[in-house]
Amino acid sequence: QVQLVESGGGLVQTGASLRLSCVASRRTSRSTFMAWFRQAPGKERESIARIAWSGGVTYYADSVKGRFTVSRDNAKNTLYLQMNSLKPEDTAVYYCAAGILGGREPSSYEYWGQGTQVSVSS
Repeated sequence: QVQLVESGGGLVQTGASLRLSCVASRRTSRSTFMAWFRQAPGKERESIARIAWSGGVTYYADSVKGRFTVSRDNAKNTLYLQMNSLKPEDTAVYYCAAGILGGREPSSYEYWGQGTQVSVSS
């Protein structure tokens, strides 16, 4: 069992930056992918970035490509999401997830954090 705890969300203005963190309760195996998802009100949960244990980034959603950067520090059991040039449409609850399959669907991940709210005002 792995507990994931996100932090770093908040209310910012358009164009600002935020850095989200997700701390895992224990070290994940070399086969574990970690990912960031987000869910806006009334919308489905959306995969926005995925990273392999080695640090190789395997996916960014088109909507965040060039603005968001995912990284992980395995020594600290921590996943990060650096978000730059934030837009109002980035407003959502952001979740981190861990899983072996590492796909784009939420069902690919066994472990989830509780989410952190990011709100971007225009």
